[in-house]
Amino acid sequence: MTIQQHTLSNGLRIVTEQMPGLKSTSIGIWVLAGGRHERIEQNGIAHFLEHMAFKGTKSRTALQIAEQIEDVGGYINAYTSREMTAYYARVLEDDVALGLDIIADILLNPLFEDAEIEVERGVILQEIGQTLDTPDDIIFDWLQEEAYPDQPLGRSILGEAARVSTFAKGDLDRFVAEHYGPNQMILAAAGAVDHDAIVRQAEALFGHLPRVERAAGLLQPAKFIGGERRATKALEQVHFALALEGPTYRDPAIYTAQIYATALGGGMSSRLFQEIRENRGLCYTIFAQAGAYEDTGMTTIYAGTSAEQIAELAHLTIDEMKRAADDMSDAEVARARAQMKAGMLMGLESPSNRAERLARLLSIWDRIPGIEETIAHIDDVTTGDVKTFAAQMAGQVGTALALYGPADQAPTLDALKARLAA
Repeated sequence: MTIQQHTLSNGLRIVTEQMPGLKSTSIGIWVLAGGRHERIEQNGIAHFLEHMAFKGTKSRTALQIAEQIEDVGGYINAYTSREMTAYYARVLEDDVALGLDIIADILLNPLFEDAEIEVERGVILQEIGQTLDTPDDIIFDWLQEEAYPDQPLGRSILGEAARVSTFAKGDLDRFVAEHYGPNQMILAAAGAVDHDAIVRQAEALFGHLPRVERAAGLLQPAKFIGGERRATKALEQVHFALALEGPTYRDPAIYTAQIYATALGGGMSSRLFQEIRENRGLCYTIFAQAGAYEDTGMTTIYAGTSAEQIAELAHLTIDEMKRAADDMSDAEVARARAQMKAGMLMGLESPSNRAERLARLLSIWDRIPGIEETIAHIDDVTTGDVKTFAAQMAGQVGTALALYGPADQAPTLDALKARLAA
């Protein structure tokens, strides 16, 4: 497999990876702007903009965008995260030029017609309502808010309904003008790709765009603070989410954090799953994960259980976190390393995952570390490293807790922190 890179004179970065034997290509534009780049009055605008991308351009109606991709058997989609927005398509190798042309069209020539804004506003308000009705979705938004209160990184990607209800064409145009410069974009493609052909087309489509420099101070550094949110409601389960600050994605300790989270709650053999679900029968779902951003990270634990069992589940979770610092075994760490490597390698058999990886790594490192380099970092993590990290987690001051459902019997955050530190 061959990775090639090129940067246009205006700063647009292009990266492709040829995957022999494939007949299809995943291609997209990753814009380095997401929820955390919004001013407070803009909260939700990045996601709104993503929705509006498919509502028509100067040369294509919304129906024509859908038909032209589906006429060749492809698909097109987008997503918004806290640090980037992606617009991507999957097409057969003969249709790569068409896929890129449509993606460029929706990015460069959107109409943002008032009637379509109103239609999509209704769709997004329904999405917000659906999230509020989905406890194991909304609880992670609340956890994020408690971890990073009154900060862009702590706000919901969807935004609040009241604010979304006010967005107009001028708001969309302003966000595009501030954040959609070519130097804030990465074009990534993987599969049956012709690198030189993609570079030539990208030059024709994007080469005329001027660079856009963000205003100084627009990106607010994140500070993990922590706190508790408890929303009592007559649900069947209490939804429990706990977070502690973790390393950034540029910190070498991110590999230790991921192995710790995998050993603690990353699969059926993990400590939380075995003790709390298998041995005690306290829940159906429980897991731990380690996520990272440019300047902070979060190690998160989630579970759902009954009102009568939430206290026991919460206490056992804390006890397992403490125990990991004392008796994490070589076998557990080796198993977690194997899970991480296998998950990564299996995922990279997909051209869509490959393109995503290329864009993310280029945005982080401005280069593409080899898979062997990543595997070496994973293999370098020792049992001692994981124990030390677990002890650091247990000694943290900043902790966030979110509870949703019949949570009256759940312990407070202060009680859990005291148990963790004891």
